[in-house]
Amino acid sequence: MGRILLYLLGVVAIYGVTQTHYDYLAQYMFFTHRAQHLVLHHAGPFLIALAAPLPVLADGLPTRIRQFPGRSLATRLLRPVYRTLQYPLIAPVLFVGLIYFWLIPEIHFDAMLSADLYQVMNWSMALDGLLFWWLILDRRSPQQGGLGYGKRIAIMLAVIPPQILLGAYIAFGKEVIFDVYEVCGRAWPFDPLDDQRLGGLLTWIPATMMSAIGVLIILGLLNRDARNEDAAYVTHPTR
Repeated sequence: MGRILLYLLGVVAIYGVTQTHYDYLAQYMFFTHRAQHLVLHHAGPFLIALAAPLPVLADGLPTRIRQFPGRSLATRLLRPVYRTLQYPLIAPVLFVGLIYFWLIPEIHFDAMLSADLYQVMNWSMALDGLLFWWLILDRRSPQQGGLGYGKRIAIMLAVIPPQILLGAYIAFGKEVIFDVYEVCGRAWPFDPLDDQRLGGLLTWIPATMMSAIGVLIILGLLNRDARNEDAAYVTHPTR
């Protein structure tokens, strides 16, 4: 039941920031935009990955789709891409790099004024978030094919400093960095620098907290495996 709730919360969160009036607010205030990306890139995918829904979702597909001849070919073609994106040295660079990329002022300006590029920006964040958190929160142990727990913790620790630096740079900036919101007008009569400071804090603090929570969950998985090994030893001491 808990995993179902986590999955539904993640899906509803992503839906809420992309398919409701909130998406309008995210286009006209910088801090609401950063909150939107916090959900798309961190919170929503985090909850979905923690629920580990893939086996259940796959089993729920119609038989004709699961047994479709081209499905195995598509899987073989996509698997190398998937493994590359989840390679331990690539995943954290892509995870942080996308945040930086979409916050380059010139690129951010274009993305907020182009409907197509805006969608590319949002869904690239969501998809990368899912890939990243699936790698980190994979319930499989290293013996079962999951990434080693030490590597997961190292990745979590590696993505913290760049996000802190970017958030601090935005929050403590003395000038408006993202002037697109001046061009389009803000949803509320808010001081531009205050809007920017709030956005910087959202880029900094909650994102860092998500990484800390991720480390705690990984330690919990490590403890689970240790208990299972102890139980197996007690049951079969000679093995």
